[in-house]
Amino acid sequence: MIERVRADELAELFKVFGDSTRIRILFELSETEMCVCDIANALDMTQSAISHQLRILKQSRLVKGRRDGKSIIYSLADDHVRSIIATGREHIEE
Repeated sequence: MIERVRADELAELFKVFGDSTRIRILFELSETEMCVCDIANALDMTQSAISHQLRILKQSRLVKGRRDGKSIIYSLADDHVRSIIATGREHIEE
């Protein structure tokens, strides 16, 4: 049986996956590291909208950023995130 606190944390994590823009960002980052401008171009969205979603993804520890000069390069936080995305994709494509 899962503890209530852990169940609440897991539910909050899955809420983050409930937004299609965030899913699209995660899919892009599962392929390669990217800066905000590259993600915005790939998704045909504004940098402001992407930055807002990246903030949520960072707070949920799904993505991380590293400074490269004046830019921040984003990537998936770890292989667990990559696995969640891959498993979800396999499930919907069955």
